[in-house]
Amino acid sequence: MVKYSVIIPVYNRPDEVDELLESLTHQTFTDFEVLIIEDGSSRPCEEIVKKYEKQLAVSYYFKPNSGQGFSRNFGFERAKGNYFIVFDSDCLIPPHYFQAVETALNKYGFDAYGGPDKAHESFTDLQKAISYSMTSFFTTGGIRGSKKAIGGFHPRSFNMGISRAVFEKTKGYIITRMGEDIEFSIRIQANGFTTGLIEEAYVYHKRRTSFSQFWKQLHFFGRARINISRFFPSELKPVHTLPAFFVLAEGCYLISPWIHLPTFYLGSAALGLFSSAIFIDSTRLNKSLKVGLLSVGASFVQLTAYGVGFWTELGKRIRGK
Repeated sequence: MVKYSVIIPVYNRPDEVDELLESLTHQTFTDFEVLIIEDGSSRPCEEIVKKYEKQLAVSYYFKPNSGQGFSRNFGFERAKGNYFIVFDSDCLIPPHYFQAVETALNKYGFDAYGGPDKAHESFTDLQKAISYSMTSFFTTGGIRGSKKAIGGFHPRSFNMGISRAVFEKTKGYIITRMGEDIEFSIRIQANGFTTGLIEEAYVYHKRRTSFSQFWKQLHFFGRARINISRFFPSELKPVHTLPAFFVLAEGCYLISPWIHLPTFYLGSAALGLFSSAIFIDSTRLNKSLKVGLLSVGASFVQLTAYGVGFWTELGKRIRGK
């Protein structure tokens, strides 16, 4: 029996799967299997998977489309390991990843864990900017949790692991979209399991490759936060409303020149300071003025799209839809 089973749901991403599997061939800790779950794709990756059969213990499964959550359950049910690890198909895994997980689990014994994401040096400038906006203190990146808040950390499904006992108790995902990973994490904790962040178990997460794709993704995330509150009302906390109020502030700023000019000047100064802080911080971290500039745009897209999605779904909920 292997120690870890890696579950990767895929939908029309053969090129990403190729890069992900290639990164897994460089692991320093190799006691793991890989299960590729093709979720009804029209561009299957079976031939890509076959390339790695001599380098990895990899299995390929094709199933009708049901969404990521239920596809992960499909993989859990067929996994041989004692611990299940979930990656999104658009991730690259650094060579030390499994060793970092092994070390942390031996030390802390987490029933479930999550890891952070970073930008790989091969990413485009826009991908690096989007990665910055998703991990920055100045955006919603600071909401996810931290090492200091181990008991309250909610793993996210682009990079997370659960013990076999967690799956057997919770039965995995019960919704497949609109915040399925948050709902699952909350239920894991509600069942008395321990969760934690393993900082060294990071992945390189490509996310989206254009601002329009990024907008759609974050708009969906904002809607998902309201959807989660249908199941767990107490999990809608004041911090989750910050992007929604950011959108309100943007709206007030846009109409302020016709209503109250001093407010417009004050808003301009605040937006300038906020943008400058993002630009300086991202430029420092990425050592690139271009990435720093793109990070300003990515951060505004992230906060605005999330906030608009939040208000959109909240309106539907109020109307009883």
